[in-house]
Amino acid sequence: MESSQPSTDSTTPPAGGGPGEFGLSRRPREIAGRMITFDNEGFFWTVDEWDEDVAVALAAESGLAELDDAHWRVLRFLRQFYRENGRAPLNRQLAAGIDMPLLKLETLFPGGIKQGARRLAGLPNPKTCM
Repeated sequence: MESSQPSTDSTTPPAGGGPGEFGLSRRPREIAGRMITFDNEGFFWTVDEWDEDVAVALAAESGLAELDDAHWRVLRFLRQFYRENGRAPLNRQLAAGIDMPLLKLETLFPGGIKQGARRLAGLPNPKTCM
């Protein structure tokens, strides 16, 4: 007999109470030769599954044939800020942190900052970061 109790496994991110509270579900799939769990909007379920090979593969899927220095500056800043603050930077903090105009940032990644840069940086869905 199956329990109706919610799952409490250790892969649920703590920010905002976890993705399940926001209608998000897990979608494991293979990318860059490994199985990684994403949510149903394409964001990483846990930030620790990210690496540069995965970012390159996700970039190719989104139409970026290559990640140049500007892309890597953005991705590395996002990850460092998240590690230090437990959340993603506001767009203006990102622009100031890498000294790049916000308009350029928005056009640098297909999907802009939210669906592009944050996703490629391996950050969790913004819906879970309340």
